[in-house]
Amino acid sequence: MKILVGMSGGVDSTVAAMLLKQQGHEVIGATMSVWDKQELENLSGHGCFAPAQDDIKEAQKICSQLDIPHIVVDCREQYRRIVLSNFRNEYKLGRTPNPCVICNSNIKFQVLPEAAKQSGIIFDKFATGHYARLRYNDTTNMYQILRGLDEKKDQSYFLYRLSQTQLSKILLPLGDKTKTEIRALAKLAGLEVSDKPDSQDFYSGALNDVLQFPPRPGHFVDPNGRVLGTHQGYWNFTIGQRRGLGISADRPLYVTSINKDKNEVVLGYIEDSLKSELIANNWVWQIPTPLQKFSCLARIRSSQIPTDATVYPSGDSTFKATFTTPQSAVTPGQSVVLYDKDAMLGGGIIEC
Repeated sequence: MKILVGMSGGVDSTVAAMLLKQQGHEVIGATMSVWDKQELENLSGHGCFAPAQDDIKEAQKICSQLDIPHIVVDCREQYRRIVLSNFRNEYKLGRTPNPCVICNSNIKFQVLPEAAKQSGIIFDKFATGHYARLRYNDTTNMYQILRGLDEKKDQSYFLYRLSQTQLSKILLPLGDKTKTEIRALAKLAGLEVSDKPDSQDFYSGALNDVLQFPPRPGHFVDPNGRVLGTHQGYWNFTIGQRRGLGISADRPLYVTSINKDKNEVVLGYIEDSLKSELIANNWVWQIPTPLQKFSCLARIRSSQIPTDATVYPSGDSTFKATFTTPQSAVTPGQSVVLYDKDAMLGGGIIEC
């Protein structure tokens, strides 16, 4: 089989390509270029979209070591139009987006393989180094993502928006392995990336480096509206945030809500951030769309251990999820992803 592998220059995608080649497949490495110097300059931090020439050179070097061809796919325009635009619009609305979820479904698993095909590259499947598994459910006749066996590295949460068409065309060769095993395989093969640190999140610096919104002084307030201090714009904060507030108190303070119209950031104690339910829409399902309430496990952030929940369909593509244990930092714009044990059921965007 001929397989296109998304290569980032890191150890995970490197070992994914190596394993597939060892299995006898014809492998091609592909790295997407998303950095647009004209779009973002003078960044204070690092991220997956920051200047990436070094990563591209690293991917080229790795592919040479693996004796496989390598291509670079220009995804800058689509990344700017889809991922960065969504990122800015969501923060402007007082919400907190998850750009990695948007990038995976729209860029990495869509634009990248399609652009490669349009350039004349012929392949049967597209593979990445994500820690997640994939199966075809013969009962529902649908593909399902399963959590990776390495609980600390499981990345299934970030893939929930992939369509059935996309899932039918991909391979996830690392899902049944641990990060320790992957590094050991890379070291055994003599690959320099065996000790390379894990890739950065979307961005490690100040949010406004990316948002580029002009300062707009506003207030921090407590749940009763009492002014606690000032800030330079509500978009610099996200629900659940504790660090970087600059407000002293007898106990740690957290962002509990954001009022974009008043440019207010509400601060409270940890108990003020707890919620027993959420409303989500814009769902993508890996089972037939549920019509009745059901019990499951739910995640409202990628690093969270799935927690018991009950989900209630409303009949208008909106679903309510209630939690057995109240959850902190239920954040509009983020995703809630549902599971039956390890098998993903679906996910949606949190509204409130």
